[in-house]
Amino acid sequence: MRTSFFSSAFRRFRVRLQSLSFRTGVVVLALCVPFYVLSFAQMALPSAWLGAAAKGVLWAVFFGMAKAFQYGGLLILGADGVKRLRQWKKRPRV
Repeated sequence: MRTSFFSSAFRRFRVRLQSLSFRTGVVVLALCVPFYVLSFAQMALPSAWLGAAAKGVLWAVFFGMAKAFQYGGLLILGADGVKRLRQWKKRPRV
């Protein structure tokens, strides 16, 4: 069975992302937080500044960017990186 261009391209993309460091994964994952905040905070702006259509477009763009950073960060970290983050979170602080 022959693989399609998109599946082989995604496989190469995934391998390249997984070769990045743990720190890079954490930074990319942390970048999703400001985009989530922006996606919902812009709805609080008055409608006189931005119309409803513009707010909808901004929400879609910012929310999409947040999801892209979230899934990209998780792809970089992988299962072992997520376990490492959970252990770091449970570690007692001095």
